[in-house]
Amino acid sequence: EFSMIEIKQVGSKKDLKAFARFAVDVLYRDCKLYVPSLYADELSVLNPKKNFSLEHCEVRCFLAYKDGKIAGRIAGIVQNKYNEISGRKCIRFSRFDCIDDAEVAKALLAAVEAFGKEKGMDTMHGPWGFNDQDREGLLTYGFDRRATYVTNYNYEYYEKLVKDNGFTDESEWLEYDFTVPEEVDERISRISERIKEKLGVRDLAESMSMKKMVKEYGYEAIEMTNAAYASLDCYVPVEGREVENIFQQFVTIINPRYFSLLVNRDDEVVGMGVILPSVANALIKSRGRLFPFGIFRLLHAISRPDELEMALIAVRPDYQKLGVNSLMIARIMKNIIEDGIHKIESNPELVSNVAVQSQWTSLERRVIKRRKTFVKQI
Repeated sequence: EFSMIEIKQVGSKKDLKAFARFAVDVLYRDCKLYVPSLYADELSVLNPKKNFSLEHCEVRCFLAYKDGKIAGRIAGIVQNKYNEISGRKCIRFSRFDCIDDAEVAKALLAAVEAFGKEKGMDTMHGPWGFNDQDREGLLTYGFDRRATYVTNYNYEYYEKLVKDNGFTDESEWLEYDFTVPEEVDERISRISERIKEKLGVRDLAESMSMKKMVKEYGYEAIEMTNAAYASLDCYVPVEGREVENIFQQFVTIINPRYFSLLVNRDDEVVGMGVILPSVANALIKSRGRLFPFGIFRLLHAISRPDELEMALIAVRPDYQKLGVNSLMIARIMKNIIEDGIHKIESNPELVSNVAVQSQWTSLERRVIKRRKTFVKQI
């Protein structure tokens, strides 16, 4: 039988709402493992006054309708800054969600491909976001596990839909479940104290409020992270007003007990570790909306968490391999044990990022999820 598939570029407010709500209200409506993005963030994707990535990105969002019913969505992003740094001509696909239907997937991916060709691109890859703070990668293993605040959940059929359209594997990430030790490892505490003295570093999170740290050291901390991550797959430095987006998105949900900001004797930022209180269940209950009650659920999850997710650990390149990361982990771990938290999950770590993989050797962990991006020439 012949079915009608229509692809529509998002233009109106109504389209944008449908784009932002399709996954949470339609496709994953009854799925307890899907964690919605904040609705307000998704509504701002095309708004240059709110999404500062648009200063160096071009984006188009598309909806797919099958026989008049909404059946999928996708965004195409030309990340000009990444293309400049890498010398490539890539278009990214992002926010890809669709029913298990080969024709719908084909039409959505073709819409992004056409956009890419129109802009002179020769490669299409994804799912990548505007930058590395955006959700990226397609889940390929661990479909029985709930997503985290910064990751997407997707059904098992997605990978086949993408590969059937000529895409091959690109980058791969692992995600871990950590076993929280019963007590602080005294040996690690002793070593970290020695390193502190030797390098002359101190942890601002021990005595300074989050607001003050952001105000005085925020931009420098992001610059340091850019330098630490520069060599990672498809990394784009976060700069300018985009940093404000990050502060809005993450700073509100950081609890300083699970945060670390190291400075040296010259007051320069040399390391940052961020473990976030998990707000996944709060977002599921509120379906990604902050109002009327979502904000209270969120605040409760932040101030009295029962589970955590590792967001980021970054060390300035000239301080890497000096044990600085163990300093941050030791302090945060002490607080985690004191607060009786039993569940910690990592967010995606690139398989190729050996440095990050090796820093968790002191903790017991197991792989619970894998995710990948895919690439093709267009």
